[in-house]
Amino acid sequence: MAEAFARIHSPDDVEAHSAGSRPSGVVNTRAIEVMAELGYDLASHASEGLADIPAGEYAAVVTMGCGDACPHVPTSRRVDWEIPDPKDFDLEDFRAVRDDLGLRVGRLLDEITAAA
Repeated sequence: MAEAFARIHSPDDVEAHSAGSRPSGVVNTRAIEVMAELGYDLASHASEGLADIPAGEYAAVVTMGCGDACPHVPTSRRVDWEIPDPKDFDLEDFRAVRDDLGLRVGRLLDEITAAA
């Protein structure tokens, strides 16, 4: 969902990638459902691992609660968001995580754009 929000809110020259340390191989159907409510087709995305993202340095890397287990991805800006994995949440709580992600991604893009 974070990658989707980055694609929704970013300028055309911003590339966003999302990857997990233990990807399931499928996008969560509830994530597809709640993003469709906002008019975004998350079904076109894939569940990818860190080895799947392009090599290089990133303007920002956001981790979500992995602590010391986070792998190294070259960046000048690292942010850790303590956001729970909503995979087992009911629909209302899943939407709350979606909305929180949307706000955080929007703020981060604003900060990156202002610093550029």
